[in-house]
Amino acid sequence: MAVTGALTGHRRSRRAGVLRAALKRTIDVTVAALALIALAPLLLLIALLIVLDSRGPVFYRADRAGFRGRPLRMLKFRKMHADARGGALTVTDDERLTRLGAWLVRSKLDELPQLWHVVRGDMSLVGPRPESPEHVERFSAAYEVILRVRPGLTGYTQVAFAREGAILDTRDPYTHYVSRLLPQKVELDRLYATRCGIRRDLWILGATIVTVVLRQPVAVDRVTGRLTLRRRVGER
Repeated sequence: MAVTGALTGHRRSRRAGVLRAALKRTIDVTVAALALIALAPLLLLIALLIVLDSRGPVFYRADRAGFRGRPLRMLKFRKMHADARGGALTVTDDERLTRLGAWLVRSKLDELPQLWHVVRGDMSLVGPRPESPEHVERFSAAYEVILRVRPGLTGYTQVAFAREGAILDTRDPYTHYVSRLLPQKVELDRLYATRCGIRRDLWILGATIVTVVLRQPVAVDRVTGRLTLRRRVGER
């Protein structure tokens, strides 16, 4: 009887997981498709401004490790000069940024083309932020779990490190990122991958709006994933 009960419970849990995944995918496709339609004038305007602002293509593709480790050439609006050289990380006041690119970075609008990845099924609205294969290899054990879910347009790391460019040490941003920021981001992404759900996604989407649109800092609890407004320095 105990074995039969365990099998029944496993089937129910598996069925619930399949239903959650189907619901999440339905929400992803619906919201991303509607957003692309609603934002089409803005997307076209940004594309035109990029062409007028500096020489080079409208879009940039970043190589990332995608769902289940599949290669993902993540689409972004180009924000740097076409002949820019240097590391992959962008810091505040990066001289490689175009005038428009600096604004795109601050507003996060350079990420909007990734809505197309959501429609295609390469990404989700909410999930672990896709990282470069090099960084995935460095934390291979954690990414065995993280890559089981689709990477997200936003997620815990996007909320917690919304001002990443200002945090990075400009003297050596890569070393600072790999040694200090990346381990924290990996833990947050692993936390999401082990506890993902529709309600959690809605909280993260709400926190993203607060962070990106309202410019209010949001803290993410490293153990529970709880999201709270971070008190600014000087506030009581």
